Amino acid sequence: MEPVYLSVTALTKYIKRKFDADPYLERVYLTGEISNYRPRPGHQYFSLKDDHAVISAVMYKGRFDKLTFKPKEGMKVMLIGRVNVYESGGTYNIMVEHMEPDGVGALYQAFSELKEKLTREGLFSLPKKKLPVFPKRIAIVTSSSGSVIRDIMTTVKRRYPIVQLVLYPTIVQGKDSAANIIKNLKAIEQKGDFDVVIVARGGGSIEDLWSFNEETVVRQIAAMSVPVISSVGHETDTTLADFVADVRAATPTAAAELSVPVLSDVIRYIHQIDNRLYQKMRHLHTIQKQRLNRAMQSYIFRQPERMYEGYAIKADQAQQRLANQMQQQIHLRSNELQRLQLRLENRNPAREVQLAGNRRQQLADELQRAMGRYLKQKEMRLTSAMQSLDLLSPLKIMSRGYTYTTRNGDVVASVKELHSGDKLKVNFSDGYAEAEVKHVVEEK
Repeated sequence: MEPVYLSVTALTKYIKRKFDADPYLERVYLTGEISNYRPRPGHQYFSLKDDHAVISAVMYKGRFDKLTFKPKEGMKVMLIGRVNVYESGGTYNIMVEHMEPDGVGALYQAFSELKEKLTREGLFSLPKKKLPVFPKRIAIVTSSSGSVIRDIMTTVKRRYPIVQLVLYPTIVQGKDSAANIIKNLKAIEQKGDFDVVIVARGGGSIEDLWSFNEETVVRQIAAMSVPVISSVGHETDTTLADFVADVRAATPTAAAELSVPVLSDVIRYIHQIDNRLYQKMRHLHTIQKQRLNRAMQSYIFRQPERMYEGYAIKADQAQQRLANQMQQQIHLRSNELQRLQLRLENRNPAREVQLAGNRRQQLADELQRAMGRYLKQKEMRLTSAMQSLDLLSPLKIMSRGYTYTTRNGDVVASVKELHSGDKLKVNFSDGYAEAEVKHVVEEK
């Protein structure tokens, strides 16, 4: 039997009829987390997911307007709807008829808890660094492919082509993205010659943007010494990187516009400043010239002596006051001197001096007489002592034939001190003789 080949359209119609005829798919009760949600003025399109699967969802405007709450990215909800096949795209989705909140999704809960923690630490309230007006080098942390880098480069080239852009190719989604973002930010910080850093990424679900909610990434952005512009996701997306960055831009294009001025506007502004400066200088020159002319016509230049007339008068007055005060002081001191002279005359010490002189002379005479008597007594005692000493003098004795013997300068007092052969010196009253001991005899 020959196989029958179906067209894609036929197969899709068959599958759609199966879905439409299945009673279990006619009314489905689902719970999950909202993802890829972007508010639209008409029908709403988003995804509903759990840990292992994702399904597209559509909610028509009429039913959406009846909701009593505002859906948000990451919010966990319960919904009622029917499963439908979209033939043109060959996809299926759930047509939501009713929806209500069912707590907060895991990622949204983690986002809220980390945000609250970092808020308590004050990480989001740190002083924001100002963007330089005329940057020279800008570092861009984003994927090397995609529209983000192209939008930034196009915008910067159009507005301020003289700035240098340096791309740090970065993984912005997936398990390795956070580590790669931190690595590039640290490399920029270590390089140290950038004026601005742009951290950018296109739109996506909360899972896609989660790298920019990682605590390590947020702390690294806060630690940067260079101003950081955060442009992660679309305008409605919010990440923790946006809170900690110095400036938050809604789109990568907006980030590029915030980072650089418009060169033509800068040049025009410089010309305007230059013209205003020239006009200001001309005006100041005119004013100063007028002041100079008025000053030249002033009496100070025509009659300069008038400048110090007042000071001369004050100097004369001060001199007169000084002379008067000096005269008063002289008069006071003269009166004081006269009073002291009168007191001195009343207490003239001349008599006391004369009496003291007479008394001194008497004492001097008495001292002279006493000294004479004292010296006479001492002289008599000295004469007597000399006579006694002369009688006891060894020389006097030696003149009668006595001698004394020495050996090596020491007096020999006993034969016990002598030995045969000793050299001796025998001292007389009128000289000495040298001798040698021949024999020692000790008498008992």
